[in-house]
Amino acid sequence: MLVTRVITGAILGVALVATLLFLPTLYAAAVLALLWLAGAWEWARLARLEGPGRAGYVAVVALGMVLLFRASPVTATPMLIIALVWWTVALAALLSAPHTFGMAAVAAAGLVVLLPSWLLLMVLHGAGQSGPGLALTALVVVWAADVGAYGVGRRFGRVKLAPKISPGKTWEGLGGGVALAAAAAWAAALVLDLPQAEMVVLGVLTALVSVVGDLTVSMFKRNVGLKDSGALLPGHGGVMDRIDSLTAAVPVFMLGARLIGIEV
Repeated sequence: MLVTRVITGAILGVALVATLLFLPTLYAAAVLALLWLAGAWEWARLARLEGPGRAGYVAVVALGMVLLFRASPVTATPMLIIALVWWTVALAALLSAPHTFGMAAVAAAGLVVLLPSWLLLMVLHGAGQSGPGLALTALVVVWAADVGAYGVGRRFGRVKLAPKISPGKTWEGLGGGVALAAAAAWAAALVLDLPQAEMVVLGVLTALVSVVGDLTVSMFKRNVGLKDSGALLPGHGGVMDRIDSLTAAVPVFMLGARLIGIEV
């Protein structure tokens, strides 16, 4: 299982790196949209949508992507605000878990999880010459947080982080993930000639918020009794199991980039 997980992760990682570094924003948006739409297909399952309802949900997300992207100079900031408000609400729900959610609420939550994160990642990508590097940095920071948490958690994890939601996560793993994410952000600052101290702080905050995204999807999976969001990625489960952290991390990364003076 670990070998399969590593191989799948490596293939997906190389594909995403190539997409962000070598494709124009329009084409990168199309490729990333396929990944996010696969996530929408799985999210529809969390909302207990089947058949035409599930396909219709994906179609709504696709239409939203097209409309938001076409008007991205206008829609980016409102989507950023909506995302930040949503993830504040999600954090409050996690702190008071467990909950039971109605299916309409789950379906609506999927829209504010998926649409802003995809749009803002593409806005980062389109931010001039440094855009592809910024978009890749957001991904690498989250990947580093995941790898650090997995490695340290497996080796040293003792104290459960959120036993009612995701029993496998530990505080020790969180610390390892944050440390590796900070290192990744510092390395990116050196490569992209960005303020190093500010980027390290942003890396830490992005890593912390990425955990909120992960736990939120876990909370919705528990709401319908699922362990994985799907089975599209061998060794990893579903697509949402891979992009859940990103959906929360990207808006915070975008906000932080703006606050430290990066034009996005």
